[in-house]
Amino acid sequence: MVDSWERARSVLAAANIPPHHLAHLRPLDGGTYNTVEELRLTDGTRHVLKIPPPESTPGLRHERELLVSEAEFYDGAAKADVPAPRVVAIGGDPGARHLLMTACPGDPWDDSLTDAERAGLRTELGRQVARLHRVTGPGFGYPSGALGPLAPDWRTAVAAMLDAVLDDARHYRARLPRPVDEVARTVRAAFPALDEVSVPCLVHFDLWPGNILVDRSTGAVRIGGLIDGERMFWGDPLADFVSLALLGDIKKDEDFLAGYRQAGGRAVFDAPARLRLALYRSYLYLIMLTETVPRAVGEDQNRWVQTAVAPELLAALDEIQDLTAP
Repeated sequence: MVDSWERARSVLAAANIPPHHLAHLRPLDGGTYNTVEELRLTDGTRHVLKIPPPESTPGLRHERELLVSEAEFYDGAAKADVPAPRVVAIGGDPGARHLLMTACPGDPWDDSLTDAERAGLRTELGRQVARLHRVTGPGFGYPSGALGPLAPDWRTAVAAMLDAVLDDARHYRARLPRPVDEVARTVRAAFPALDEVSVPCLVHFDLWPGNILVDRSTGAVRIGGLIDGERMFWGDPLADFVSLALLGDIKKDEDFLAGYRQAGGRAVFDAPARLRLALYRSYLYLIMLTETVPRAVGEDQNRWVQTAVAPELLAALDEIQDLTAP
């Protein structure tokens, strides 16, 4: 069994931080893939350490080398001056892969916020996401290389991403609301709309409330950090609107959209944009339905996914069919 303290001290030493400065270590909840620990040093400094599972652990094809993508997101967030962890060190040697980063202040977004606080934070979040989307990459797709090198165009990248998760669904015999081959035919009908995207922008793709920290330490309520950037890719900014309105409709989030537009973000929901949004919703909900098998989730989680996520996948597929009908 791995000694967490010994591993943490080794990581600190490799990052030129005296290992004897480690004063406290505790596991952090909320992640479903990596092992995550908070390291507190003797001077009060907090770091977060992420360790991926063994390579033999069942998972989805796009999940290989997630820490590479996460580090890429944090580097992009730093360029955009958006609050997020900053990379301290990343280890890429087999058997010793890890990501050491700074810790952000705050706790995950929850229902304790007042309506006024929520409105202000959503507007602030919109401005931050618009700044993220001004950061561009060298190609389209996952920078981890999990699905191959970055693609020269968005259609090629999305085709690879969807083919991968559909192959995963077949491999794991995932319970989908429609047969895999029928889903594949439906989503492909939306591919021509992807040609409107010509610039590979920084996309977090997992900005649900659990990955948005709310900080009250200064008295005023503010966003302390956008965390868990491991699902990021270079692509269409519109794709971020899916997790930002998880199982919902971003067009109804007037506060977020106001902040996004104030900071120069483009949010126009014409027919091609709605088609791309439906495609990205399909992709995320396919991931959520398929990952339950390799994660071996419990009965309660399985039931929630089938009752909450499966209908949203159906709705997205139906919208694609409606928008592509002759």
